[in-house]
Amino acid sequence: MVFDIIHATRYKYENGASFCHNLATLKPKNILGQKLLDYNLAIHPVPSEISERVDFFGNTITSFSIQEYHEELDVTATSKVYRNYQEQEAVLNLKDHKLVTISKARELMKGVDNEVLDAKQFLLKSPLISINSEDIKSYSKISFKPNRNLFEASFELMERIFNDFDFVSGFTTITTPLNEVMKERKGVCQDFAQIAIACIRSVGIPARYVSGYIETLPPEGKEKLIGTDASHAWFSVFIPTVGWVDFDPTNNQIPKNQHIVVAHGRDYLDVPPLKGVTYSSGKNKMEISVDIRPAKEF
Repeated sequence: MVFDIIHATRYKYENGASFCHNLATLKPKNILGQKLLDYNLAIHPVPSEISERVDFFGNTITSFSIQEYHEELDVTATSKVYRNYQEQEAVLNLKDHKLVTISKARELMKGVDNEVLDAKQFLLKSPLISINSEDIKSYSKISFKPNRNLFEASFELMERIFNDFDFVSGFTTITTPLNEVMKERKGVCQDFAQIAIACIRSVGIPARYVSGYIETLPPEGKEKLIGTDASHAWFSVFIPTVGWVDFDPTNNQIPKNQHIVVAHGRDYLDVPPLKGVTYSSGKNKMEISVDIRPAKEF
């Protein structure tokens, strides 16, 4: 499938801004089963400085500065992405996943080949994810028994989060601690992904945060409204001898063609769509619009 994606962000400054410097993580990745066909980043006012680089995690980061007075900042990323999960499935050794128990995975993680060494960075705690919480450990142990198949345990964890937690937009913010999400059993996709990652890392298995998009379909008989989609997040588990396998606890499914990957990181703080510093005063307002739909031509 080929998708057209428009991700538009607008900042409105009550008293204007004299300067801003931002980092944008909006460019979809070229990975197994996904190919970026076209990409454009439009910024207004036009930046005085702009550059692009690939970060430590292999994500494309655009840095830009606006050094003039402005009352609004518009950032619009337009992408065309080819997605074919079957290509990814054909290369992953999914037939081998039944052979990898949790204890076997821990043993294989002692290896020193490049893939294992790369995965080890996702074993540790990160700014938003603690792995020492007793609530997290207790919740994790229900699914992650040493002799259990790692894929099946991860799948069950995804199902449990889907059933145990309520999706409540606005209940949490970036800074809401995971123990509060665990206590209240509600949050958004970002929270559910990070709960899962904390659980998996707590038993000594690498897990990473995935940011991107998901195609949403309108109710039957209804037309899809422009801009009603949103950024999405899920988690990925490293299964030695198999590779990275993604799970979406918000929708209780293995991500396939409807999921478009933008970035990988330890947690949300590694991959926010936009972050930066602005010299301004008064109230500021941010508006976000995301639209994803099958491409008509490619």
